Amino acid sequence: MVDRDEDPVQVAARLTGRGVTGVRGPSGSPTEVTLNGGTVVMVKRGDAPRVVRAEVAGLRWLAAAGAVRVPEVLGHDEHWMVTERVPTGRPGPEAALCFGRALAALHAAGAPAFGAPPPGGPQDAYIGRAPMRNAPDGDWPRWYAEHRVLPYLRAAVDAGTLGADEAAPVERVCERLPELAGPPEPPARLHGDLWNGNVLWGADGEVRLIDPAAHGGHRETDLAMLQLFGCPQLERVLAGYREVSPPADGWRQRVGLHRLFPLLVHVVLFGRGYVDRTLAAARDALAAR
Repeated sequence: MVDRDEDPVQVAARLTGRGVTGVRGPSGSPTEVTLNGGTVVMVKRGDAPRVVRAEVAGLRWLAAAGAVRVPEVLGHDEHWMVTERVPTGRPGPEAALCFGRALAALHAAGAPAFGAPPPGGPQDAYIGRAPMRNAPDGDWPRWYAEHRVLPYLRAAVDAGTLGADEAAPVERVCERLPELAGPPEPPARLHGDLWNGNVLWGADGEVRLIDPAAHGGHRETDLAMLQLFGCPQLERVLAGYREVSPPADGWRQRVGLHRLFPLLVHVVLFGRGYVDRTLAAARDALAAR
């Protein structure tokens, strides 16, 4: 039986089978631990068994595409995971261009359906600390409304964070999704939580992606989330993406539509500070042609 009260040093030794020589930086989760021989790893604890299961399955599914690099999973159990640590450097234009190409290749690797979880991953997963249900569907507008927008809208209204009148434009977006969605797209293999903090610019000049909420979805959702809180070298990233797989016409006008999901997650997790941006995204989506 696994002892959930282990500290990161004990976990690193148990899950890698190697001795530990020290801990780097502040304690917490994740924690940097140095193994014998000088290898530094990241030790991360999940709040529930399916948190670790979902993240491990997501990392392995993304890695299987042979496109964007992710940290290698060195060991895991129900409550902990150990991954390689990525030494970071400065975002450079060439790394950004290569990342854009690799992201396009990742999306093109595809998924069995919209909402499909990674192989071995749970249907009831998470995005950050918010529950996220992966329920496969062949129709993107219906799936996006039912499983990515409305659950968080209802949660925000039920909690009193969002007023019923404020919810109305988001509900109108959901009603009009078939006409707002743009040209049909096949299910893409998404990172699923692709904000700038989950993009590591490696010291070796290559980008790695961490902390996925991986699932089958619309590739424009990853692109919209990448821009949500700013991304270094963004136009170079997008230029690399276009070289491999140009987004459909009008995709920039649909950014608000695809931002609704992560913004509503932020409303649920962090409160009214994100309400104005959410309503602006809904207005942008309704105004798009």
